[in-house]
Amino acid sequence: MLLPHAAVIALVDGQNFELYRNAGDEAEPALTALDSPKLDASNHSASAHHSVPGNHANRQVSEDAHAIAATHWLNTQVLDGSIKALVIFASPKTLGEMRRHYHKLTEQAVIEEFNKDYVGKAPAEIVAALRAKN
Repeated sequence: MLLPHAAVIALVDGQNFELYRNAGDEAEPALTALDSPKLDASNHSASAHHSVPGNHANRQVSEDAHAIAATHWLNTQVLDGSIKALVIFASPKTLGEMRRHYHKLTEQAVIEEFNKDYVGKAPAEIVAALRAKN
């Protein structure tokens, strides 16, 4: 897949949020790490799931809240014009939760989604995954 110059790649899992920007061109991407934003996941869990103390579902509530907070941050960046093209790497569960909260303009900005957890992967591995996608 060709990755537009300045496209943002978001790697999201239940606890982490990593960002890269393509500083290269479409055919030869060069990923530059961006600072990860501080997310407020405290106000997002109530609408997703309910859990009680001691229940293993508390972890899922926290992971879903993180995915929602990451999506809200991405929505804000798309709406203010900071992100024009977006690629998402997330596990299937996280990606499903994120999709439920995409703004319509974020849906349009997403040029590709990968149902894979790539948090912590090297930029070369991310570029290899992008190239493998036809």
